[in-house]
Amino acid sequence: MAGKSPVRVSEAQGLALQLLAQSADRREADRARAIVLTLKGWTSADIAEVFGVREDMVRFWRGDFMRCGVDALKAS
Repeated sequence: MAGKSPVRVSEAQGLALQLLAQSADRREADRARAIVLTLKGWTSADIAEVFGVREDMVRFWRGDFMRCGVDALKAS
């Protein structure tokens, strides 16, 4: 289903995403960048292509972020 993502961020979350997007851990940096691109209007398909993952993985990252915030994107 195509459409605008419901992801919204506070100012603090936006700053945290920008910091995480610069992480030395590529996995968490990519997840943060995917959320940033979502906020810029990119589709799951476009983000998936850039990061070499499936569209459902991008949706999974978004869902985790929406439920648990920036901490959900960090490497565990």
